Amino acid sequence: MTRRDALDMFLLSAFWGVSFLLIRLSGEVFPPVWVALLRSVFGAAVLLLALRLGRHTLPPARLWKPLLLVALFNNVIPWSFFAWGEQTVSSNIAAIINATTPLFALLIGLTLRDTRLSGLTLGGVLLGLGGVALTVSGGLGGGHATLHGVIILLLASLGYAIATTIAKRTLGGLNPVGLATTQLGLSSVMLLPVALIGPAPAPLTLTAVGAALFLGVVGSGLAYLLYYGLLARVSPTQVTAVTYALPVWGLGWAALAGEPVGALSVLGVLVVLSGLGLINLPPRAKPGATPLRTDA
Repeated sequence: MTRRDALDMFLLSAFWGVSFLLIRLSGEVFPPVWVALLRSVFGAAVLLLALRLGRHTLPPARLWKPLLLVALFNNVIPWSFFAWGEQTVSSNIAAIINATTPLFALLIGLTLRDTRLSGLTLGGVLLGLGGVALTVSGGLGGGHATLHGVIILLLASLGYAIATTIAKRTLGGLNPVGLATTQLGLSSVMLLPVALIGPAPAPLTLTAVGAALFLGVVGSGLAYLLYYGLLARVSPTQVTAVTYALPVWGLGWAALAGEPVGALSVLGVLVVLSGLGLINLPPRAKPGATPLRTDA
């Protein structure tokens, strides 16, 4: 890994990590669907510019069904639900709940028999869920979360996992910039009518508008470009390591913004990271055996 790769991974984790705080700040003025819409529009504008400058190709029209589903479950639902859930859940707890995404993805893979369950994997899932439970219990007890908000955030994380499964099965081999541009374009189209018939934004503030702009341009558009750029240069396993930093960034940005960060949240992060670490441990190959491919 080069210095540029390390810097890009650091920036990507910071951009995604601050998104949870930006969602909360945007939500002080914009209803949840509007937060998702602005994020999609601003992010799509950045990606469309990159698409034109880099002469990338869009996905073929025949894939419109899986493209719509991925945009729905990866952008429309989770981005709206995170903004909705963070109305009653602090952003640092939301960042930790987001760490359930790989756990949900693993459970879906087991259900569809795409993944095999090992003792370490099972232990990692249980440990990860236990860490989230610690965080949620601390938030509920301290008045920084509601059960209703937690359920909404868990559904958002489940949406990410469903989108990952659909994309893996149907959208492999496509130009990544073209795919991301299409996703955000489709999510913008789906969100616009819902936003227009729903509640209107409150009187605008510089903080909320700036948060929404930064969330779309940097936390979505530039973050996608960094992510796919890294995938082209380093292994998917190394890029996945960014996931480990998101709850930590979530706690850090929230603390800087003056949000209360409880001891159970810190402990929950450590337990969740331990669980994710167990899940991602490479399997031991038996002596003399040929290692199985894991990129199918």
